[in-house]
This record gives sequence, structure tokens and C-alpha cells, in this order.
Amino acid sequence: MAKSENAKKPKAAALILAGGAGKRMGGDKQYMLIGGRPVLERTADVFLNSGLFSEIIIALSPENASRHGSRWASLGVKIAPAGATRTASLMNAFALVSSDIEIVAVHDGARPFVTSDIITECLEKAGSHGAAVPAVPLKDTVKVISRETGCFESTPDRSALMAVQTPQCYRRGILEKILSIASDGKDYSDESQILEQLGIKPACVKSDYRNMKITTPEDIAIAEALISSENEKTSVKRMPVCRSGFGYDVHRLVAGRPLKMAGVSIEHDKGLLGHSDGDVVLHAVCDALLGSIGAGEIGIFFPPTNKAILGIDSIRIAEKTMAVLRENNARIVNIDVTIVAEEPKMKPLYSVLRESLAKIFEIPLQDISVKAKTHEALDAVGERLAIECYAAVSVVK
Repeated sequence: MAKSENAKKPKAAALILAGGAGKRMGGDKQYMLIGGRPVLERTADVFLNSGLFSEIIIALSPENASRHGSRWASLGVKIAPAGATRTASLMNAFALVSSDIEIVAVHDGARPFVTSDIITECLEKAGSHGAAVPAVPLKDTVKVISRETGCFESTPDRSALMAVQTPQCYRRGILEKILSIASDGKDYSDESQILEQLGIKPACVKSDYRNMKITTPEDIAIAEALISSENEKTSVKRMPVCRSGFGYDVHRLVAGRPLKMAGVSIEHDKGLLGHSDGDVVLHAVCDALLGSIGAGEIGIFFPPTNKAILGIDSIRIAEKTMAVLRENNARIVNIDVTIVAEEPKMKPLYSVLRESLAKIFEIPLQDISVKAKTHEALDAVGERLAIECYAAVSVVK
């Protein structure tokens, strides 16, 4: 977020549009992995780490807002509902911009290779010219085709043509005028084209061909190559390896406590006692994941001596675990859970527990296994005084 050294600069907001359906990609491109991390996370990191913005707003589909919204909120990012069109998403995001913001940057969530230098120059030129658009010279010859005949008719002078990118930056008042015109219901592939109707000529910022928009499966291959190239420049190349982790947890069963396992509330006359909500499954899985990358266990991040986190929802513990995995460029391959309990009966709950774990840890359902055993009336578990959980995981790092 904004740093103190930028206090004299106009306050800026970044609007990252990430609500596209990904039809040409054949899936949700915003959360496809490149270099082991989702496209949108790489994009947002550039803006979050730039120190140029007072606030960042991401337009997400309802599904992604539900699934990932809490993580973005923990980073101080606002979430706007994506609209049916790009223009609608932009309007929804702009509606959340604070009243003291002077410059607004609009960026495609699927452009993860933008640099702080490009963003900085766009913001500066928007401040002096009213609007600024990054662009690169065309590499290919462009032809004009006849809609009637389907034949080429003319060849524009390529030297006068540029391919535009984002972030496109505007003084607030100018973007308000753009959106006022865009309220006609039409969808605009690029809001800067409305500037021509306003008679405003945006400054051209020389950009980089690497600031590509990931749109098709071929683009994913190019993006992976770019990341590999960056890694080779900064470190000795290391092949990803599969690592395993093991986790264990046990909590006492007591009357008067809600029972939660794998993030699911379960109807039962007893619940698990703990400093948190006692979710024995999430605790075991998180310990296994942290152990797989040599990051210790959840008590390091959430010590039981910390009274401020008394009763904490274990989903927050899982979110922190996922953040640690991302910081270490680790991706979960599979999770295998074994619950040891005499009560309640776990088999009827297998499906809902698997679905919850798949959502929390952001991996496909087929990569989650949940099973249960009893202790045949032996020890504390067998006497219905406690529930245990064992978890085995694999990650690629």
C-alpha cells in the first residue's frame, strides 16, 4: 500500500478487472497457475508491492469472491462484484473508490508481467496529461478486411500504429466522464477508446512486450517460459521436487462446545475443546503442509499462549498456511486424512468434509481423501473422550 515517501503524490487507486469467463482459455484464467502460482496473484503482487497505491480493488466473479475474498481482504484489498461485461466490472470497481482518490489505474487481471516502472510512468503522465495508456509498436503488418467480401482492402502504415496494454491511468474526473458515456449499455474492450469522443488525447507510455495478456492456452506456455527466464536470471535453476508432510492432532470431546471438523459444523451433543475452535482435521492438515516445506507447525504462527486468538476459526489458520505455501512457491498435490473417533459416525460425512477441504486448500476434489477409524473402545478416543486426526500430504516445491 502507499508509503510515506509518496505522501506528496496524488493519491491513487488500482482497479484490477478479473471477472472474465475465460472462454478462449477454456477455464478460469485468473486462477490458472503459472510458475506454480495463480495468474491473478502474480498480477496483484506487482501493485501491492509497488507502494504507489492508497487502495486496490479487484473485480471478481461471485464464485471467486466467495472462495478467495477473505484472503484478499486480509491483504487490505477491496472486492467488487464482476459485471456481465468488462465495462460493468469497471463501473462496479470504481463505485468502491474512496472520495479522496485523484488518479485511477485500470488493469487487466490477466497481465501479470507489468512492472512498477511502467505503472509509475503511467500514473505520472496521467497526472500531467489527464490520461495515459501503455503501448508497444506492432510487430506484424496489419490489413483492413472488407466485411462484405472477406478480402483485404488496404494496408495501414504500421509505423503509426501501436498495440495498447494496461494499466490505463486517468485523473478521477476524466474516468468519471468515461463511465458516464459508457453507461449507454455498450461494452467497450478498452475504456480509453471513449477518450476520443471526449476529445482527450492520452499520453502514450512506451511499454514492454512482456506485459502480455494471458488469453489462450498458448499464452500460458509463453508465460511459463518468461517466468523460467526470470528465475534463471535471479538464481540457479532448481527443478521442482515432490515433498511429503505428516500431521497429527487430538482434541478432547466436551459437552457444550460446537463440533467443527474440516471447516464444517457438525450436529452433535459434544464439541472439541481447544484454544481455537478445536478443528482437529484442519490442524492436522495444516501441520502436515507446513512440515512438508520445513516451515514448522501451526503453533509457531498461532501460539496457544496468545489470548487474542482464543476461539479463532481454524479456517484462518488454513488461510495462513496457504499464504506460507505460496511464499515458498509450493503447490499442494494431494491430501489424505484419517479421522479416529467413536462418535459421531464419520462415514456419512465423507463427501461434505472432502468438498470443504477442496475449497479451503484450493485443490480438485479428486485429490482429497477422507476416511475414519475407531479405537475399538480403547484409550481416550475409544472411551468417547477425544477425537484424533492423522494427515499425509504431498506438495511440489
